[in-house]
Amino acid sequence: MSASHPHLLSPLDVGPFTLRNRLVMGSMHTGLEDRAKHIPELTAYFVERARGGATMLVTGGFSPNVEGWLLPAGSTMATQRRADKHRGLTDAVHAEGSRILLQVLHAGRYGYQPMVRSASSTKSPISMFKARGLSAKGVERTIGDWARAARLAKRAGYDGIEIMGSEGYLINQFLAARTNHRDDAWGGTASKRMRFPEEIVRRVRDEVGPDFLIQYRISLLDLVDGGQTWAETAELAQRLEAAGVNVFNTGIGWHESRIPTIVTSVPRAAFADLAGRLKSEVGVPVIASNRINTPDAAEQILAGGQADLVSMARPLLADPAFMSKVAEGRADEINICIACNQACLDHTFANRRASCLVNPRAGRETDLVLTVAPARQRVAVVGAGPAGLACAEAAASRGLAVEVFEAESELGGQFRYAMRVPGKEEFAASLEYFRRRLEVLDVPVHLGRRAQAADLTDFDHVVIATGVRPRELDLPGADHPMVMTYPQLLTGARTPGRRVAVIGAGGIGVDVSEFLLAGGPGIAIDGREPHGHSTDVGEWKRHWGVTDPAIDRAGLGTAVLDEPAHEVHLLQRKTTKIGKGLGKTTGWVHRAELDAGGVRKYTGVSYVKVDDDGLHILDSHGQARVVEVDSIVVCAGQESVRDLADELSRMHGAADARGGAVAGPRVHVIGGADVAAELDAKRAIKQGVELAAAL
Repeated sequence: MSASHPHLLSPLDVGPFTLRNRLVMGSMHTGLEDRAKHIPELTAYFVERARGGATMLVTGGFSPNVEGWLLPAGSTMATQRRADKHRGLTDAVHAEGSRILLQVLHAGRYGYQPMVRSASSTKSPISMFKARGLSAKGVERTIGDWARAARLAKRAGYDGIEIMGSEGYLINQFLAARTNHRDDAWGGTASKRMRFPEEIVRRVRDEVGPDFLIQYRISLLDLVDGGQTWAETAELAQRLEAAGVNVFNTGIGWHESRIPTIVTSVPRAAFADLAGRLKSEVGVPVIASNRINTPDAAEQILAGGQADLVSMARPLLADPAFMSKVAEGRADEINICIACNQACLDHTFANRRASCLVNPRAGRETDLVLTVAPARQRVAVVGAGPAGLACAEAAASRGLAVEVFEAESELGGQFRYAMRVPGKEEFAASLEYFRRRLEVLDVPVHLGRRAQAADLTDFDHVVIATGVRPRELDLPGADHPMVMTYPQLLTGARTPGRRVAVIGAGGIGVDVSEFLLAGGPGIAIDGREPHGHSTDVGEWKRHWGVTDPAIDRAGLGTAVLDEPAHEVHLLQRKTTKIGKGLGKTTGWVHRAELDAGGVRKYTGVSYVKVDDDGLHILDSHGQARVVEVDSIVVCAGQESVRDLADELSRMHGAADARGGAVAGPRVHVIGGADVAAELDAKRAIKQGVELAAAL
């Protein structure tokens, strides 16, 4: 047992079981749940995480009936035939020493299909379909369907179920006056609204008996108008415990809430205090969740008595061996989840298979396999940005002889810039992971060395991962002293004036704008935290207006905004809405930050020139304007850096022309050196790992 994480590694009795440690893999819908043909892949996905040491795993959501589908013909647990297909999955997880629960989730008005039902007839802002209210008989039938799903889960070999009662799904819709407008036995008062989950738990317990675990995911903080008070939440928990709940998992916020709860800029363990408050209200174990991504954070929560267990979902996408590395004293080798959402939740909400930006093997355990290499070939990786680092680490883990060449004096490439943006500090954890892994794998890393073609002739493979360079501004006055590139700004090589124009409103332009609003990484303004970004939980909650649900219903208060450090003008040639191309689950957060900071936005502009007066443009109506600024930051795209790849290709071509054998290594180009479109670390890392698997 690791001496540094004794609480995280200690066993715990929960209901009828003894769990081997305190790490629960939380539920995440992967897209593998919806079709029986994907069960072998789903099995491999869970087995890898059980083998990695998670004590208990929770599946993605399975509906108890067709009305509760998230998507048409979505995942359901309603027939013996479907239950029997899961038996191999549960047996495989048990063989690794872990428990597994089936999450039963009814989408309610969040369903993206025409049969949606809810407590009342309402329409959510995240679905095009208006829900019809359940009749009294429909409520009873739905409760019965939940009990049937539990019985079938037991038949399938699951150790229990998790009843999804948070995130704004059907049970939340019954509990909140916001969505429950009934005046019958299931609504009208808080007590009556609680009857629905109470009856579900009671019926499930009657159906499955005492040796089956009932875990209930309870919403601790609704963060929507008309949500629950803390007194209501505490009463609900006590009633559910009496009805048969063995353990409470915790959830924060509804999907329609306009306050972020899981993105990178949310401080680690921001809501653990509420889990601790719930723990004082009930006599069964409580699981803390949301933005807990390191063993140190988990240990602190457990040691402080805020929870009995800790739930991590995305962190176990990033590193399935999270817990075994903790147990072996290798916590510094954990591939930390950076909460970017780009390959997991953004995929889920786009009806695509979930994976992970920093671990593209997630969800692809059966086809992206890093087997031991048949021969120890020599591989040179040129460029130590995300693509090169991922390729080098994966190739070395297969036993290939890898060397890394990096022209700069430090690792990271574009991640070195991203991690300087307030709210994206987690990106530094990825670089530290790769640095440590290359050290453990004995991979020589040559920093400050620009590889030449002559240096690479003895290698079997050369991977060109030299990334991108910012595209230069093609404009009269582009060499004016007020003009700078985004790397110059983010590294501190150049200091901007008070008024700043940002040319280009893609992901980098938005990041740069937020950097400017905050004043830079970790720079306090008048002794206060930077605008909108803080690793201090109290400051972050103040900025977003998150308060105590014992004082303000649903934890909704008034946001207190700091004065922006700079006056920012954000411009783009496109006529589309600024930020349209950002991720579905994170883009709205960035747009909200721009609005809160008073960023002035310009679309459909043409750039004319730069002079002492500022940036001259033609606006969307063709009218000449001068944006009076002190500094201009160029974020207008990138160009691939592939000079070395072209040189190696020319050398091979010359050998061909002479009629001789083509000498030298095979050359592969990945990441930004391959495609320089809007920076895409997800694609770059995926390319790197896929190439490493194929060498």
